[in-house]
Amino acid sequence: MAATEHDLGHEEWTKVHSSPEFAQLRRRLRGFVFPMTALFLGWYLLYVLLADYAHGFMSTKLIGNFNVGLLLGLLQFVSTFLITGLYVRFANRKLDPIADRIREDVEGGAR
Repeated sequence: MAATEHDLGHEEWTKVHSSPEFAQLRRRLRGFVFPMTALFLGWYLLYVLLADYAHGFMSTKLIGNFNVGLLLGLLQFVSTFLITGLYVRFANRKLDPIADRIREDVEGGAR
């Protein structure tokens, strides 16, 4: 039977949270999430500012009635899916192995 949070006491969870492996996991997660969040928010803010203050630029037609504003708006969705894909790849390669080791240590120690 696998260990759950309810199976382990406060001391055991404190030990896990203070372990070097957990610190490495948090450091790697933050190293990806914080810069990617800042990048995306900057990209979104640029889009909003252009939409509000650069009407002429955003209404520049590219093909038919398809303009720069519509292109940049659609690229917001594309960037969201791209970031999701990058995170999944990052998590699979850099986070999951550490999380698996931590889980094995916790489950092995609870038996």
